[in-house]
Amino acid sequence: MSETALVKKIACIGAGYVGGPTMAMIALNCPEIEVVVVDINEERIKAWNSDKLPIYEPGLDEVVKAARGRNLFFSTDTKKHVGEADVVFVSVNTPTKTTGIGAGRAADLTYWEGAARLIASVSTGSKIVVEKSTVPVKTAEAIGKVLKRNCSSPGVTFEILSNPEFLAEGTAIEDLRKPDRVLIGGAETESGRKAMAALKWVYEHWIPSERVLLANLWSAELAKLTANAFLAQRISSINAISALCEASGADVQQVAHAIGTDSRIGPKFLNASVGFGGSCFQKDILNLCYVCETLNLKEVADYWAAVVTMNDYQKQRFVERVLGAMFNTVANKKIAVMGFAFKKDTGDTRETPAIDVCKGLIRDGAKVSIFDPQVTSDQVFRDLSTSKFEWDRPDYSRSHTRILDNVKVCSSPTEAMEGSHAICVLTEWDEFKTYDYQAVYDKMCKPAFVFDGRNILDHDKLREIGFIVYALGKPLDPFLQKNYS
Repeated sequence: MSETALVKKIACIGAGYVGGPTMAMIALNCPEIEVVVVDINEERIKAWNSDKLPIYEPGLDEVVKAARGRNLFFSTDTKKHVGEADVVFVSVNTPTKTTGIGAGRAADLTYWEGAARLIASVSTGSKIVVEKSTVPVKTAEAIGKVLKRNCSSPGVTFEILSNPEFLAEGTAIEDLRKPDRVLIGGAETESGRKAMAALKWVYEHWIPSERVLLANLWSAELAKLTANAFLAQRISSINAISALCEASGADVQQVAHAIGTDSRIGPKFLNASVGFGGSCFQKDILNLCYVCETLNLKEVADYWAAVVTMNDYQKQRFVERVLGAMFNTVANKKIAVMGFAFKKDTGDTRETPAIDVCKGLIRDGAKVSIFDPQVTSDQVFRDLSTSKFEWDRPDYSRSHTRILDNVKVCSSPTEAMEGSHAICVLTEWDEFKTYDYQAVYDKMCKPAFVFDGRNILDHDKLREIGFIVYALGKPLDPFLQKNYS
């Protein structure tokens, strides 16, 4: 057996959206390696060991069930499994700081530091520690100091690698099965190169060698932040143009198609929407801005901060469109919010645009009825009750039943839309396209409005039925122009 084949046990600290699926895929393809996902959240671990997994991803069930009990395990016994592992992935939250220096921009590395202290305290042999969470540049340097100073066993060494994830929710399993690339960053030393080779060997079980890229630590850490910043920038760019399209009579989908056929630009991430969401984009850009500010690169920080500013503007603009169309008042009007997840094919609501849109409507007195096929009522109420940037801080004692007076979470689309004054489409679920909108229209208050924040519905057909339609980034309905002349 080659030296790189001596990875016998992998532990992953953190059983969330990244840790769970990634370890399941490694276990499936590396039957000779024992893979254990550990987390202090007992409920989450119980869910991973049950028939109903704690996260929804197409294809995830099959992967987990194929490997679970064979060489894939989920446990709350963090010390035992981290202590026994050759390689420890750290996939914990790196939320945005809410207080102190850098509040609202800097990454809070409390959980990462806690994980490092745990690893150091239980290590009796040398280990490879892999950054899987998205972290600021130079985090590995700080983590190395924590590991070294907190390990009492003589002769134990730690090699820190950066192995950022590039998963898209909704397609995470396919992204793990056939990734564009796997990036591994390590120290440019003999031991660093050995550690990178060991992790590369793991991935080469199912990924072609040429797709596993090696880099230095700082490049790998920065590549993740940069990738998310570029993707978010494209969304904000087309959303900025969507506002111009509405003001000028252009059609943002036609503009996006025209520029997307340019091979230098390409068609991806050019769908105008009510805004981007998810756990990474805003957080990573704000962190990138903070890193730039600390390095006295103010102009660079300002450039990237504008991407987040445009995203906030798009959400506010959508709310103002709703208010303006509905005679500048939504007080006591029932508004059906279709979709709460930040994108289709996931139940993830972190930083979903629906939170800010719903809060904006609620502030103006609307009675919001929410339907999403994958988001629970507990999650909706938790999100609408939580302060900005607090969603990423697990508080297992927090009550999940706090009810907001003007919010109702519905178990069916009919319940959400019946008797409403308006429908707001905030997630691009495919099933929203297939509803009988004539039947919906017949049971709505008139005039009946549709505000399509994802441009997924048949707007001409809706207008034939009698709806007043606002399609984001498209020429305004004459009814709506009266309010914006």
